[in-house]
Amino acid sequence: MTTKPKVALYWCSSCGGCEETVVDLDEAVLDVVAAIDIVFWPCAMDFKYADVEKLRDNELAVSFINGAIRTSEQEHVAKLLRRKSAAVIAFGSCACMGGIPALANLTGKNEIFRTSYLHSPTVVNKEGTVPVETSVNAGFTLTLPRFFETVRTVSQVIDVDYFLPGCPPTPTLLAAAVNALLQGKLPPKGSVLLPEKVLCSSCDRNATKPDTMCVDEIKRINRVAADPAKCLLAQGILCMGPVTRDGCGFPCVKGNMACTGCFGPVDNADQGARMISALGGIIDAEDDGFKKAVADVIDPAGSFYRYSLSTSLLGAKREDGAL
Repeated sequence: MTTKPKVALYWCSSCGGCEETVVDLDEAVLDVVAAIDIVFWPCAMDFKYADVEKLRDNELAVSFINGAIRTSEQEHVAKLLRRKSAAVIAFGSCACMGGIPALANLTGKNEIFRTSYLHSPTVVNKEGTVPVETSVNAGFTLTLPRFFETVRTVSQVIDVDYFLPGCPPTPTLLAAAVNALLQGKLPPKGSVLLPEKVLCSSCDRNATKPDTMCVDEIKRINRVAADPAKCLLAQGILCMGPVTRDGCGFPCVKGNMACTGCFGPVDNADQGARMISALGGIIDAEDDGFKKAVADVIDPAGSFYRYSLSTSLLGAKREDGAL
């Protein structure tokens, strides 16, 4: 009898959308389950960390780790899965680039706690209580995971074999990754399991892009009636397609919404810096006129580094207690 490859799935700091991708395989999930043996998936099945600890080193064929690393528990499990896995795939934008959680790197742990537990309008906390790692109550000691100062990608904590970004990756891409694994057709270690080209190259609206792009201002899409047939950037709407990796099938653009860049950059570039550079080349304005032209970009970090802050040139504050 042939032994099926053992697979683990783990959810770190993320929204859970990557777990939904597995469910969204629909009936194809039955084929996946028939071909592999899922031995650790806390989100869906009752597994314990002890179940992983009992495995031999490299006994797992692959671990899909989604989410960024925010706590000591997540770091511990990521390192445990690395030791037990022949291959690790960073699954989703948070795992690959930090994702939305990494926007918290623009501030510090203490400020996050102050905002969340002391100053939020809906919080009633007269005692000023904030989480601590260790507390004693009625003779019992409670220990919580350490909340790190910095949100890190999976590859900033452990060695990663392959990367599959997306918020979330599509079920088609997940199925392709599993099939490549089963067939032994994975690319060289360190590869991103997506095309090495930008989204604009495949976008249905690419043919409407003018040879020379020139706009007089950047507009928020909720303030204009976007033409569903024309290039969004040519309409002055911030679309990250020129600096974002292809592979998603551009569902956002098909829904007349601009690409927000969730598949990350090509060539390991700084995605935000590339987009800012691109805008500098197409906005027809100078000095104060340029400031007015980009006035509608009210959240530059959230617009240009929505998914990639942990891997960007901006860096992050890394000393605990700095803020």
